[in-house]
Amino acid sequence: MIKSAQAPTWSPSLALLLASACGLAVANIYYAQPLLGQLAEEFGVSYAAVGSVVSVIQLFYAAGLLLIVPLGDLRSRRRMILVQLLSSSVALTAAGLADRYALLLAALAAVGSMAVVTQVLVNFASSLAPASRRGSAVGTVTGGVVIGILLARTVAGVVSELGGWRAVYLLSAALTAAVALALFRWLPEDDSAKSKISYGQTLRSLPELFAARPLLRSRAVLALLIFADFGMLWTPLAIPLGEAPLGLSPAAIGAFGLAGAAGALGAARAGRWADRGLGPRMTIVALAVLLVAWLPIGMLHRSLALLVVGILLLDFAVQVVHVSSQSLLFAAFPEARGRLTGAYMVFYSIGSALGAFLSTRIYAAFGWQGVSLTGAGIAAIALAYAVCSRDARHV
Repeated sequence: MIKSAQAPTWSPSLALLLASACGLAVANIYYAQPLLGQLAEEFGVSYAAVGSVVSVIQLFYAAGLLLIVPLGDLRSRRRMILVQLLSSSVALTAAGLADRYALLLAALAAVGSMAVVTQVLVNFASSLAPASRRGSAVGTVTGGVVIGILLARTVAGVVSELGGWRAVYLLSAALTAAVALALFRWLPEDDSAKSKISYGQTLRSLPELFAARPLLRSRAVLALLIFADFGMLWTPLAIPLGEAPLGLSPAAIGAFGLAGAAGALGAARAGRWADRGLGPRMTIVALAVLLVAWLPIGMLHRSLALLVVGILLLDFAVQVVHVSSQSLLFAAFPEARGRLTGAYMVFYSIGSALGAFLSTRIYAAFGWQGVSLTGAGIAAIALAYAVCSRDARHV
């Protein structure tokens, strides 16, 4: 077997490679959001029902978090990363060639379950980086995840306008295979110590982690709430932007992802704040920003400029809370990173699925104002929880 090139344990170039791989991998499960209108027309389903595409992807992502990510405590993370990326490429090809709605859902379910490679990559980064730079490392690699989520909309919009929605998945299949080859060449060997317990024992230990770790419980609740809010904005956004009176093209709709990426980049210091012990305090500040963000978002039909401001604020806030949570968890429980990530991130996925499920239905019943009020309500609940819960603020 060909060995990977010898590489330093940790370096800025390795951090950039891992962040780029995360961004491309996670984008695969978010391409569908700006394409919902096109998918509804292609397969003859309603706007209210087409949100199930996003929900199915997120639910299978949650299953992957529980069943696959904990394997990182038992097996070579490098090998897991390569297998998952190549499997994603096959599933993306199937999605791009699907001629029935059921086949599309099945292919995207597989894409969702394999996309948990992003969390294996984040775990890898956390184990490779020195303790004094762990928060910064997590922030850099997680920044790639968030930027990938947001730029997925821009890429999907532009590519679908040029070649149709199928071209989005077929192009991504090729790119995912290419990044797997790059990682095979450059990713260091995973020589960290592995847990002595079996896979079954690893899965059975997840409820015990929740019972024994108040920090995990509180941060999991926050993950569910902030990513439900994230999905509440991004899942239905393409629909009002594409309908009259705005009538924006898929490429123009996708460009709003650039604003979200800028907001995520603005939170690049979140990992450094966590290294300095400011993660709990910045969580409260970020959740307050999340609540405020829904005011300009609610003015979509009055001003697209205000919508952009709201997107910047929302994605900044979500990224700060997410990076702070992961940094605190990895620092507190380094011996169980795989299990912790799976347990924590499953709430992220459930929240995203919940936001996708509710948002399209709320939009169909109450319009954009209904979506905005619900989003503000979720943000208020998250802020109140963090303020009142000692465990959400302290390790």
